[in-house]
Amino acid sequence: MLQSLRDKTSGLIAKIVLGALIFVFSFFGIESYFTGRNDTWVAKVDKAEISPETFRQKFQIYRQNMMAQYGGQLDPAMLERPEIKRQVLNVLIDEQLLLSANEKLGVVIPDDRVRAAIRDVPQFQVDGKFDEATYRTLLMTNNLSPLQFQEDQRKSLATRELPTLIGSVNVVTPRDIDAHIRLRDQTRDLRTLTLAKPEAGAAPTDAEIEAYYKSHSSEFMTQEQVSLEYIELDASALKIAETPDESLLRERYEKEKARYLTPEQRQASHVLILAKGGDAEAQKKALAKAQEIAKSAREGKDFAALAKQSSEDLGSKNQGGDLGWLSQSETDPAFEAALFALKKGDVSEPVLSSEGYHVIQLRDIRERKEKSFEEAKPELTKVYLETERERQFADLAGKVADEALVDTGSLEPAAKVAGVTVQKTPLFPRVGGTGVAANPNVVKAAFSDAVLVEHVNSDMIDLSPERKVLLRVAEHKLSEARPLAEVKDDVRTRLVAEAVAKQARERADALLARLRKGETLDAIATELKLSVADAKGTGRNASTVDSRIAAAAFKLARPAAGKPEFGNVELLDNAYALFQLDAVTDGDVAKVDEAGREAVRSQLQNIEGMVATGAFVESLRKSAKIQIAEDRLQ
Repeated sequence: MLQSLRDKTSGLIAKIVLGALIFVFSFFGIESYFTGRNDTWVAKVDKAEISPETFRQKFQIYRQNMMAQYGGQLDPAMLERPEIKRQVLNVLIDEQLLLSANEKLGVVIPDDRVRAAIRDVPQFQVDGKFDEATYRTLLMTNNLSPLQFQEDQRKSLATRELPTLIGSVNVVTPRDIDAHIRLRDQTRDLRTLTLAKPEAGAAPTDAEIEAYYKSHSSEFMTQEQVSLEYIELDASALKIAETPDESLLRERYEKEKARYLTPEQRQASHVLILAKGGDAEAQKKALAKAQEIAKSAREGKDFAALAKQSSEDLGSKNQGGDLGWLSQSETDPAFEAALFALKKGDVSEPVLSSEGYHVIQLRDIRERKEKSFEEAKPELTKVYLETERERQFADLAGKVADEALVDTGSLEPAAKVAGVTVQKTPLFPRVGGTGVAANPNVVKAAFSDAVLVEHVNSDMIDLSPERKVLLRVAEHKLSEARPLAEVKDDVRTRLVAEAVAKQARERADALLARLRKGETLDAIATELKLSVADAKGTGRNASTVDSRIAAAAFKLARPAAGKPEFGNVELLDNAYALFQLDAVTDGDVAKVDEAGREAVRSQLQNIEGMVATGAFVESLRKSAKIQIAEDRLQ
């Protein structure tokens, strides 16, 4: 039963894990997310459009996460497969469905949660603490205002809100926990007999080899291959003046002065009183309560204690109402106006916002700071040089690409414009090769109709932000049948292996049939001059028994008293094992302490929450009109 639960949820869990990987908050180096959108879309969910830029950003995040997780074990070309891109797009579609559902249900992410999420972003922290100057500098670098970024983060949090709410309502009973423990900690008394790999029989004849070769000819083909001519542009090879004109730096400083400004910040705490019900009477009661709290604070009562006792802001209540350091344009306008009108140590009158009534305490003030030109000069120089290199590189790439379009039958004119030489790759198949041929975008272009069939130069291809290539096919070798003489040894080896595998399987099945008819495992072991191994108390993850035997044994039904169950299972290299299941002992619930039971409860609630969320999203999909432009999934 436990194995069945694992099998049934594995696909869903894999999908949710993929969603979690993609949903990891990513910000730097993916500027396309913050730039303008065009009129095309890769998918439409009812009236909402998912742009190619958004898809590419999500796909790049997923790709980076997978490469970081698996490194050299993962072939980058695998991530370019259409089914992988569809999975990423499906996550985006699910996110949009959840956002739309949030709007219909009136689910709102309050400002304090948005602020807390932003403060937890590692890239905005210095020495483990949120740094306002770093935050604003990075936003400005990416052409994003604080309000825009807060709304992006609010949307990000919103896509997780409904799944969290759905998961929280699933009730796991003590009986559920007991049942899970009995299954999880269940042990099985086994006896096993490992059968050696059979000896190979007579060598296949030439006639058998030829017959197999003819009937499996498609399995003995060469791979289609291409060799490329290409030119590579490298931004690092450009010669840029290391000392820019100071007037240019001063001009940039004046234009971007806000970047070198740390605005005034105010350290605040608050008590939030919600106007439950929203009617006039509820507003009146909330205001009266807020006024009473403000009065107590002004009379000297500890503000943090008041917040812990009375605040209805769950995000800051347990921290004594602490909101941290706030700048202008970070909060509700009414809240902001009241906060920035206070003097250090003051407590405000109740302030009405969209969330309710706030009583605000101003704890401290950080004055506005501005870097002088001389202080900012090193950074200005660095940014200028980077920008100038990018500009010159983009200009060069444009000229080279234009030349390649003029003369589509050769790369030499484009190479002359670029000041580089035409290079050549060895032959490589559709799965890619080495060097530039290992790049999935290069492989995709090389085998495209335009380059492979029409024999024209490719478009400019990005290898990285600082490297680009143009290519054309130099040689194309079609897939063809390998001659029998070349593959004869391979065919012979395959025939021998298949014969041994067939013999091993048939022998194991025949012996299993004898066991089920009443013969004993010991009798068969004696006949084969082998020994039986006892494995009492084998758990699901036991290291004393081959994992394949344990997995197969846990799929067998519980045996009746005195009537063992039997099975067989394939091991490595055509070896098989026979096994006998004598008894099943359920896990002892009494041995699991409260902490262990709580861990089980949390695990079951998470699984049920994932299943319920999956069902909810699937229902949203069925009721929505979803359109996908397959040709734009690039």
